Amino acid sequence: MNAHPVFTRRGWILFAVMAFVWGITYLFIKEAVGSFTPPAVVAGRTLLGGLVLLPFAIRSGALRPALKLWPWVLAFGAVEMAGPFLLLSHAETQLPSGLTGLLVATVPLFAVIIALMRGDRSALAPVRLGGLVLGFIGVAVVVAGPGLFPHGGSSVVAIGEILLTALLYAIAPFIIAYKLSEVPSIGTITLALFAIGIAYLPAALLTQHEMPSVRSTVSLVLLGVVCTAVAFVCFFALIREVGPVRAPLFTYINPIVAIALGTILLSEPVTVGLLVGFPIVLIGCWLAATGGRLRAADQATAGLPDPVVGLPGDEGPSGAAHPPGAGAPGDAGPARSAELADGVPGSD
Repeated sequence: MNAHPVFTRRGWILFAVMAFVWGITYLFIKEAVGSFTPPAVVAGRTLLGGLVLLPFAIRSGALRPALKLWPWVLAFGAVEMAGPFLLLSHAETQLPSGLTGLLVATVPLFAVIIALMRGDRSALAPVRLGGLVLGFIGVAVVVAGPGLFPHGGSSVVAIGEILLTALLYAIAPFIIAYKLSEVPSIGTITLALFAIGIAYLPAALLTQHEMPSVRSTVSLVLLGVVCTAVAFVCFFALIREVGPVRAPLFTYINPIVAIALGTILLSEPVTVGLLVGFPIVLIGCWLAATGGRLRAADQATAGLPDPVVGLPGDEGPSGAAHPPGAGAPGDAGPARSAELADGVPGSD
């Protein structure tokens, strides 16, 4: 049963944040691998992200509940961080960012397949399915252009790496929604980041032989702080707000953000593909997320109690925010979205 029938206003805000924050990730990765090896990029961004979140995780008491479910925390870290971060870093040494963004944008399609395998048929609604297809077509229109699809054995391998990354990204939200929903998100994120960072540190030290440039170093720091620490807190909140199938829809917007930033910051030309494809992507995402309904959110949330914002330690490891008999852990609904305030400054 799908307990996330619509996008709430909070969901749209989190969606926009993720679309922007992970839209700039491709640029930072491209700059970072200029003088850092892929294992060094993975180790650097994860350890930096973990260090940023550690004080808040300790203060809120979120690490203990995460440690109790450490196998699932490590499974999440493997499919969301360990594999994708390395695959992306290596693939971007061979592929243009436009093609990388297009291939990563297949995440929502993989998410639908996984949901269908779990018995969720809501994604087959004609309007939602049409929105998924329309959004992907829009992404293809935006990034299409001369030289987009390179040739050669190394490029074929890199394309396979990105498609595997998309599959892993599609799996991760289901682990969060159904196995880690009762664990404070900041505890899961912090523990996973340190585990992956420490695991990659030996390879990073053994493979990093050149002195990193200032530009690559700044990009790596931004990757760790903004695109890892902050992004994952918002990502967990988005999954708990709109569900694991709709949450990855922001990957349709990511390549648009990357191209738009290139236009604004690097004076790259505005292409016809961007002007035509961007509205198509927005319409497709809206249809896939809402099913074409305008006021369903008000009806869906009518009679629900207001979410209580608090620290993750206030919920307790038993997940008191998820009352017995309320459905699967991933169906906790808007009341769980308060976990965006997991001790992170600036949260409401």
